[in-house]
Amino acid sequence: MRILVVGGGGREHALVWKLAQHHKTVFCAPGNAGIARTAECVDIKPDNIPGLADFAAETGIDLTVVGPETPLVDGIGDEFARRGLVLFGPMGDGARLEGDKSFAKRLMQEQGIPTARFEVFDDYEKARTYLADQLIPVVVKASGLAAGKGAVVCATREQAEQALRDMMVEARFGRAGSRVVIEQFLEGEEASIIGVCDGKRVATMAASQDHKRLNDGDQGPNTGGMGAYAPAAVVTEGIADAVEEKVFRPLLKGFDRLGIEFRGAVYAGIMLTKDGPFVLEFNCRFGDPETQAVLPLTEGDLGELLLACAQGDLAGRKPVKSDKAAVCVVAASGGYPGSYPKGLPVSGELFGSDDAVVFHAGTRIEAEGIVTSGGRVLGVTGIGADLPEARDRAYAAIGNISFDGMFFRRDIGHRGLARLSAGR
Repeated sequence: MRILVVGGGGREHALVWKLAQHHKTVFCAPGNAGIARTAECVDIKPDNIPGLADFAAETGIDLTVVGPETPLVDGIGDEFARRGLVLFGPMGDGARLEGDKSFAKRLMQEQGIPTARFEVFDDYEKARTYLADQLIPVVVKASGLAAGKGAVVCATREQAEQALRDMMVEARFGRAGSRVVIEQFLEGEEASIIGVCDGKRVATMAASQDHKRLNDGDQGPNTGGMGAYAPAAVVTEGIADAVEEKVFRPLLKGFDRLGIEFRGAVYAGIMLTKDGPFVLEFNCRFGDPETQAVLPLTEGDLGELLLACAQGDLAGRKPVKSDKAAVCVVAASGGYPGSYPKGLPVSGELFGSDDAVVFHAGTRIEAEGIVTSGGRVLGVTGIGADLPEARDRAYAAIGNISFDGMFFRRDIGHRGLARLSAGR
C-alpha cells in the first residue's frame, strides 16, 4: 500500500513509524528531520489541501492519514472524497466535533453523554454577567481551535475574568475565542481514549494519560502536552465498557441523527469522577503526545486497520493491544509554551532503539545537522514490560540528548506509578 501521512510533528512521526512496519512506501507532508529517515518527505504544507489532493492523485496514494486537526476542520476530507481519494479522517461536518466546542457540547447534551454543565456565549458582557454567578473553580474554553491551549481552568474569579477577556476582548486565540464555553469544573482523574471509527462502530486503543501542565506536579501553564503514558490503569475494564456504552454509542447515534458519517480517529478526553466518566472534550484525530505512547502498544498492521475505517468496513477488526507499557517524555525548548528560539543544534542519540524510540516533533535538517524548529522538539518513548521499566527506559534515553535550553518533566506517569505502589 502507498500511504501519505499529513503533518510534521511527533504524532505524525509515530504514525509513519508504525505504518512503515508493514508498508514500504510511506510519504509525509511536510515531515521533519526524524520522519525523513523512514518516509519520503514532501514539501506540501498541511493547509494546502488542493496540493495534497493533487499529490495523492498523481502519486497513486492508496490511503491518506491526516494527523493535525486544522486540515480536517478545513475540509480536506470533503476534497479527497470529491476526487475519489481514500482518506482516514472525517469530513468537515464530522470535524466540527473538535473545531467547534459549542457544537460538541450541545451534541453531548442532546445525546445524554455525561459532560459538565455549560453555557455558550458570543457576547462578552453576557458571558461576564453569567460568570459572576458561577461557582469557582470554573473552566473557560475558546470554542474554536486553539492548538490545545484554549481551555483555562480558573482557580479564582479574577483568573476567570482574565481568561474571558483574553479570549473575547483581546482575541488571544483569534477567531477561535470569539465564542466561548463556560463550564462546571469537574474533579477526578483524567484519561484519554482514542478509537478508530468507520461511521458505524468505534474500536478503541490502549487508554492513556496526558500531562498538560508545564512543570512537575502538574504545575504551571497548560501546554500541548509534556508527555503521556499507556496503558492508564485507572481505566478499568468496567470504565472502558461504560465509555463504550455511555459515550461512543450515543455519539454515533447523534452523528446518524445529523446525517454525519464519521470515519477517522475519535478521541475522548475523559474525567473519571465519583459519578462515573464524564467527557471533557472530543477530538477528531489522534492525540499528541498520547499517540507516541499508544502506537508502540498497538500490534498488527495499522495501515490495513485505518483503510478499513476509511472504507466504512471495520466489522471484525479491532486494534490489538500488547501487554507492555510505554512512557513518552517531551523535550521542549526554553520559553515554551510562550516564545522560544529556533535553529538550535540538537545532539545525542536522536533516533533511539527498539525499546526507546525517539519521535521528532519540532526538528529540521540544516547543513550543520538537526536543529530545533518548534516548542516541543522530541518525544522520547520508553517501552517496557511494565510502567516502571518503560519510565526508566524513557528517561535513560532522554538523558542522552541535548540542546540549549532543553527541559522536560521528570514525573511523567506519576499517577500510574502511585497507583502501582498503592496496589490498585
